[in-house]
Amino acid sequence: MSKKTIVFTGGGSAGHVTPNIAVINELNKNEWDIHYIGSKKGIEKELINKIALPYYGISSGKLRRYIDFENIIDLFRVVKGCFDARKVLKKLKPSLVFSKGGFVSVPVIIAASTLKIPIFIHESDMTPGLANKISQRFATKIFTSFEEAKNYFPKDKTIVIGSPIRRELLNGSKKKGIEYLNFKSYIPILTIMGGSLGAKKINETVRDSLQDLTKKYQIVHLCGKGNVDESLKNMERYKQFEYVHEELADLLAASQVIITRGGSNAIFEFLALHKPMLIIPLTKNQSRGDQILNAKSFKEKGYALMLEEEDLTIKTLQESIEELQNKQELFIQNMKSSNQSNALEVLIEQINRN
Repeated sequence: MSKKTIVFTGGGSAGHVTPNIAVINELNKNEWDIHYIGSKKGIEKELINKIALPYYGISSGKLRRYIDFENIIDLFRVVKGCFDARKVLKKLKPSLVFSKGGFVSVPVIIAASTLKIPIFIHESDMTPGLANKISQRFATKIFTSFEEAKNYFPKDKTIVIGSPIRRELLNGSKKKGIEYLNFKSYIPILTIMGGSLGAKKINETVRDSLQDLTKKYQIVHLCGKGNVDESLKNMERYKQFEYVHEELADLLAASQVIITRGGSNAIFEFLALHKPMLIIPLTKNQSRGDQILNAKSFKEKGYALMLEEEDLTIKTLQESIEELQNKQELFIQNMKSSNQSNALEVLIEQINRN
């Protein structure tokens, strides 16, 4: 039996790529020939190269909700990206295109629609990003993480499934994580994740608080590319990394509590792992406000505490961590009671049915 071909797309941040990788890892390689279309220089290229998939870089422009001269230039980039993507798709002749959003996905989706290729998209946040707002009209099926997101899409082709979790994250070893960090097993581990690009104010506030935090916790700080502070490299009970790959599952298994941005993929992963979290979402000045909505939803369901970045100080950070530590059993109980469906299994079943 000949293989069917599937093309994945999505990029701009790790949050648009890691769910794709979760799905890719579960597909039967004897049945599917898998390819990826992304931008020429985005983080998706680096992440996909790590799993050795055929990668095709196309021209892409940023999608903005405001008036800017760059919009004109980027419009031409998007148009060129449509032609680039169409050329790749005509060559590969895929049975399906699967998109996780991000601005690079739009030209791929448009190109696929002109070739009448079925299109699946997944929206992680409570409200759709601009890329998925555009893409929904071309999609064959739409999957969402949040029940609330269903209201923004055509009901006849939208299914609420939760977020696809990388299976390897569920199999981390606490022992290996502690050994990798060279930490003590009897002191709680606090992990701070500001996203793949880091988070300036979170990084600064955490580092300003280290003298107090390290009295009670061992700190794992994933600070983002170019954000390692060389002066703190030998500090006791503090380990910093730009980004981790294979070790992440073990580090999370070793962690008691997490400080995170409000990106949907990350917080659903911590939910699946039953890790109490303090969510510090991107502000409305930095984003469209989706992370704030995600954080509020998780707070209301009793999975997390929320601290707005405008309110972030040494004092509020330490108070929030203390509250999180004191209430962690309650948070864990609430997470275990959540009725999150197995999004990964649903997606694989739907893809194989196509």
